[in-house]
Amino acid sequence: MRTWNMASSPDVVEYICFQLRHAGDISFKKMFGEYGLYCDRKYFGLVCDNQLFVKITEPGLKLLPQQEQGSAYPGARPHFLMTELDDDRALSSFVRATCSVLSAPDVLSGKKKKASGEKRNRRP
Repeated sequence: MRTWNMASSPDVVEYICFQLRHAGDISFKKMFGEYGLYCDRKYFGLVCDNQLFVKITEPGLKLLPQQEQGSAYPGARPHFLMTELDDDRALSSFVRATCSVLSAPDVLSGKKKKASGEKRNRRP
């Protein structure tokens, strides 16, 4: 049975991001003591309790049909629980395949950003 009791170490997150360097532009964002992971600005997984969780997709299931699954926290959707982190090429290939079917992030044009910013900054 999985327990949820500690925040992820920044060193572990940095290591995972380094191992994923062949997948694309990897970045992370701290969220509630844990870390969301992005590849080319697409959210694909998270590091929680120093473990890597990757969204379940059809390409991921085809590449690793027997991959262990788990939830990053109580009530979370199941994700692939990636336990083998040392093979950077295989891990990067897996994440690249996963991200190939994820939708691109919404991008606001400069006009829309400015307009929404003006509304927030207006004084009564």
